[in-house]
Amino acid sequence: METGTGGDPDANGPRALAPGLYLVATPIGSARDITLRALDILAGADLLAAEDTRRARHLLDIHGVRRDARSLVPYHDHNGARQRPRLLAALAEGRSVALVSDAGTPLVADPGYRLAVEAIAAGHRVHAAPGASALLAALSVAGLPTDRFLFAGFAPPRQAARLRFLAGVAGVPATLVFYESPRRLAAALADMAEALGGARQAAVCRELTKRFEETRRGTLAELSAAFAAEPEPKGEIVVVIGPPAAEEVGEEALDAALDAALARLSVKDAAAEVARALGLPRRLVYARALERAE
Repeated sequence: METGTGGDPDANGPRALAPGLYLVATPIGSARDITLRALDILAGADLLAAEDTRRARHLLDIHGVRRDARSLVPYHDHNGARQRPRLLAALAEGRSVALVSDAGTPLVADPGYRLAVEAIAAGHRVHAAPGASALLAALSVAGLPTDRFLFAGFAPPRQAARLRFLAGVAGVPATLVFYESPRRLAAALADMAEALGGARQAAVCRELTKRFEETRRGTLAELSAAFAAEPEPKGEIVVVIGPPAAEEVGEEALDAALDAALARLSVKDAAAEVARALGLPRRLVYARALERAE
């Protein structure tokens, strides 16, 4: 197991960065939502790989971080296969490489995954510099359960595939979180209401942390009807959908939740945890837990 900070910037101020890959979260809206540690890393890394170098340069300029243009390189979906060897070679030479996405936390619905996986496979240190995340910001303001959630990313753009995708998560006993395009929001909400049930509580979070931030809450049926009757919205959108009601939880979902809880808890405690999480009667869940524990 890897230990130690390897020369990361700490509470005593910036130090020379140790070799390794640094996954740096950047603001999703307000430029002030960046950590001091992130700024230290962006200033000190030997190479800075950015999904969009212009946006990265703008962020650096706002915060007064100066970098040689040659040390700022693009890394995105279209050039990842070509750029990874260069970045991995830099790591092999003992250099520090920082990775930023357009906004938010790298690797959450962005192209940094393959780079991180290959860096780990090659034995390089990988560090997280946590910070802004649209996923967590939306969960915070949606007003829906947060003790258990599933981030489902982007649903497929075509309706048939989207309905199949949604059917696959309909019974998950957790709050669901999706990223969605403004162009497809109305159609996606209509399909969500069909596949997940129009009575499910939901929230549409738009332009989080920005000037025109908006969170609209209601049932999927209500939100679907509202957005279908309005002009196409603008900005970044996160859709948060509450867990299914108790009567919607199937036996498979109940058994899966119980098996996971029984692996680490007593029958009594496992039943209490699952009953609370799924909104089911404790006596019913306890009886099922006894059967699963035999």
